[in-house]
Amino acid sequence: MQMNRISYGLNANQLKAIAVAAMVIDHTAAYLLPASFPFSWEMRLIGRITAPIMCFFIAEGYAHTSNLRRYTLRLLFFAAVSHIPFLLLHGGLSHFFETTGVIWTLLMGLLALSFGKEERLPLWVRMGLVLACCVLAFPADWGWIGVLWVFGFGMCRENKARAAAVFSVVGALYIIRGLSAPLSLFTVSRLGVFLSLPLLWLYNGKHGSRSRVLQASYYWFYPVHLLAIWGIRLLTL
Repeated sequence: MQMNRISYGLNANQLKAIAVAAMVIDHTAAYLLPASFPFSWEMRLIGRITAPIMCFFIAEGYAHTSNLRRYTLRLLFFAAVSHIPFLLLHGGLSHFFETTGVIWTLLMGLLALSFGKEERLPLWVRMGLVLACCVLAFPADWGWIGVLWVFGFGMCRENKARAAAVFSVVGALYIIRGLSAPLSLFTVSRLGVFLSLPLLWLYNGKHGSRSRVLQASYYWFYPVHLLAIWGIRLLTL
């Protein structure tokens, strides 16, 4: 969502910090607190804003990168680094080929967007490749939902209203998918994805302070915090 940028609002670093804080709140509720904890579902509701913000900045990263290959390899590296920590919290290493973390989803989203933007390819080939990315992301956290968010944000980057509409349609599919489970407050917490829209609308297009250390910390935080949560859970069992 790039057009009609506002002079006030939130820069990229601030939005990413909000996403990181929401992720910690969400994962604390998911992995460390009992389901009966009084504020568990509210914490999961807040945590739902993280994935849309992450997907949004993958699309922004695509628009700004000067080296798509290096950007892709960076995501691939962190998807690999995050795989074991994610498995430790999701059934153990016996599920090695069955599931993985959200970084893989973001990588597939980046590839889907790059295919969608490749005008030298026929439309049917581009759409086939986007579909393939959705299929490859299926076992990962957020799966095809995240892929379509990255794709939508990137393809509609010049029109905030259109990007918000595409996001909302995919978000509605995410809500509907959750209805396959018995209705509960945790199902209702999926509505939290829409809390990200006001935040993204406030994005002012500015990066904030630039630092290689800060940029790397956003990538490393995901696997490190998963390992920390796993360690805390082991100590408190």
